[in-house]
Amino acid sequence: MSESYPLLLKQLEALLSAEHDIQANAANLSSFLYHNLEQVNWLGFYYQQGEELVLGPFHGQPACTRLEIGKGVCGTAFANQATEVVKDVHQFDGHVACDAASESEIVVPFYTEQISGVLDVDSPVLNRFGEAEKTFFEAVVNIFIQSIKS
Repeated sequence: MSESYPLLLKQLEALLSAEHDIQANAANLSSFLYHNLEQVNWLGFYYQQGEELVLGPFHGQPACTRLEIGKGVCGTAFANQATEVVKDVHQFDGHVACDAASESEIVVPFYTEQISGVLDVDSPVLNRFGEAEKTFFEAVVNIFIQSIKS
């Protein structure tokens, strides 16, 4: 799977490079990756609003609309300013189960002058995300941030 990551990053960069609107790029990014990655059942954004993360553009089943910063995988990643790779969400203390089918998750936080939040990716497969995915999704978030700064 990870052998396709460099090509996906180039395609994503091309897709987002002509647009600088946050919502448009978040929506296209979510759709593009959701349809091009295997074993992913939810992929999208949460944006900081005060002490909460509020649902942004995504693909997958309907999701929790508000998450408390510091709680669950998304809130923990955001509060700790570090990517969270969770091989089994049922073993993560305080996991917020928005989709019962999710078994593993990766969350990458981002912070800019314009907007802060997280990219959240869920899988119905245990141990779906590892070091290669951490590197990949951190690069994805960097492409997203660069696209909205231009």
